[in-house]
Parts: sequence; C-alpha cells; structure tokens
Amino acid sequence: MNAKLRIVIAEDERPARLFLKAILQDFDDVEIVGEAENGAEAVELIKETKPDLALLDLQMPEVSGLEVVKLLKKSQMPLVAFVTAYDEFAVQAFEVNAVDYLLKPVEKARLRETLNRVRGRLEQTDFREKESANLKAAVASFEENLHTNFLERIPVRRRDEILLIPVSDIASIVADGELLHLTNLQNKKYTINFRLRDLEARLEPNKFVRLSRGALVNLEMIARINSMPGGTYDVLLKNGQKLSSSRSQSRILRERLLKI
Repeated sequence: MNAKLRIVIAEDERPARLFLKAILQDFDDVEIVGEAENGAEAVELIKETKPDLALLDLQMPEVSGLEVVKLLKKSQMPLVAFVTAYDEFAVQAFEVNAVDYLLKPVEKARLRETLNRVRGRLEQTDFREKESANLKAAVASFEENLHTNFLERIPVRRRDEILLIPVSDIASIVADGELLHLTNLQNKKYTINFRLRDLEARLEPNKFVRLSRGALVNLEMIARINSMPGGTYDVLLKNGQKLSSSRSQSRILRERLLKI
C-alpha cells in the first residue's frame, strides 16, 4: 500500500493537538484530513472524511474518546489509536484487545510504530469488522477496570474541617474558571479547586452526563428536559436548578436519554 494514510486528530487541548500534528507532518506517508477540538466534532468529522486512522484523546469534554467509538457505526469505524496521559488501565485494556494507544507526551518513534501497524491492518480485507469488535471490547474492558476507581464521596475543605459529600447527593457540577461548584438536592453549594474533565473521569459515566463544556448533571436529579430553539435543551433539576445544554452535547442527550 503506497497511498498516504488519511488521519483525523481529536484533541481538545490546542498545544497537544499542534504537537501531534507537527510530528505527523514529518512523515511523508501521512495526510491529515481533519482536526477536532472535542468528541462531538470528531464523530461528525470521521463520518464526513472517512479516515484510515483516528487519533482520539481519551479524555475530552462533553464527548470522550470512548464515547466517540460508541457513537460510530461499524461501517463508519476507522482504525483508532487512543491518546492518553493515563496509562494504568488504558495499557491493560488496549493491549489485550489489540487496540493501539499512545501515551502523552507522544514520542515520534512510538507514533511511527502505530502508523506501521495501521498499514498492516488496512491490508486485511476484513479489518473493519475485526477492529470494530476489538474497539468495543477494549472500551468495555477499560470502563470495567475504571469502575473500581469511581468516587463515592468528594472531599470539600471548609476552614479547618473537611466535608465528605456523597456523589449520589450531587445534582450538578458547574465549572467557574479554576473552581468547581457542586450543588446537592437540598440546593446546598460546595466549592472545590479541581478540573472538570479530571473529576468527570472519576465519576461513574452511566450516572452523570455532560450538558456543556462547563457543566455535569446527575441523571437521577433530572426532573424535566425542555426543547429549545436551535436544537438545544433546558434541563430542570429536582433542586430547582435550570441548566442549558450546548449545541454539540444536545445530540448526545438525544441519543442517550431521549430515545426509546
């Protein structure tokens, strides 16, 4: 196979995306057909460009690399290499299931190995069916391993004491710069200094959903969802809070919550 490898990059942090792009541009047998800043963009870009390979950051806001795989049909699935700063479970899951992974910061020689592996798989006539099955198995294994690390309580410091807030009591988590505001069912508010994407990675994914780049809600706390102009939603929580979904995340809400 002498044709160039057609690649999509999905990475929400611009410096990391530019770094990965710069390495790829050093290879003569590569063509970057698109870049995505989040998982929702990645899904649409993959459908549109039909790349040979998608380099997906595992932890992206709103739609993670894992969710990108879940949202693609088998006929749309390219070969996938996950890019991650978290190696503990990713390495185990992806090695066992023959799905490649790249640890940040990505090394040029390691990326070359990935590209060579991709070329070998593209030469197999049934690669798409095999890779789709491998990816689904890898995602399931990864999420199963993560289950033991899900947070049950979040420590919140108040003056000289530390409160342990049960995750099940939290209705919403809203980012405000470097701070996260947690609101419970009784509408009590707590503030911690933490990144939303890092906290989201520690929460059980089938219990929380992204509404936007800066907001997570507990599915059990949703009282009502109202459709808004432009295809977005207003989400009313049981504590009276009202939060709006972003345009890109609204599609995920429809697929995950609003279809039988």
